[in-house]
Amino acid sequence: MSRIVPVPSPPQSVAATFQEIEKAFGRVPNLFKTYAHHPPLLRANWNKVKAVMMEGSLTQKVKQTIAVLVSRDNGCSYCVAAHTAALRAIGVTDDELSTIEEDPDKAEFTAREKALIRFARKANREPLRVSDAEFVALRETGATDAEIVEALGVMELFTAFNKFLDSLEVGLDF
Repeated sequence: MSRIVPVPSPPQSVAATFQEIEKAFGRVPNLFKTYAHHPPLLRANWNKVKAVMMEGSLTQKVKQTIAVLVSRDNGCSYCVAAHTAALRAIGVTDDELSTIEEDPDKAEFTAREKALIRFARKANREPLRVSDAEFVALRETGATDAEIVEALGVMELFTAFNKFLDSLEVGLDF
């Protein structure tokens, strides 16, 4: 049971944002309905989702994988479920999902993508232990500074969502 009831129907101040979210996802997830209690935060987070998850050069498969693995590392069942569903929606099979969850290095990604996924997870779990050597190795795979920042942006977005959702015990709605 959610500690704060998600806003069931949009007040005028967030109606346009809810319409955008519904157009993108086919519905308005409880995450955003809960943010609607503070409309400026809803709008800011929706704009961040658009910038991080819908723009940039990394594929949806890489971004959704980072979202799932960071959320799993953080223990957020809401985001794990939501972004596992997103991976399925883009055609990732159950077998590949199992591989991603067990050992993403064995999944169907390029060496650069695997390095970016590993890097985002390490930055989430141990940000003060990221070494210069790891940056060198990441760049040796061909990762650009823009891709590194983009991967970390996905990690950052989901770390924040994980903490918000878990603190409020927002209920799964999909």
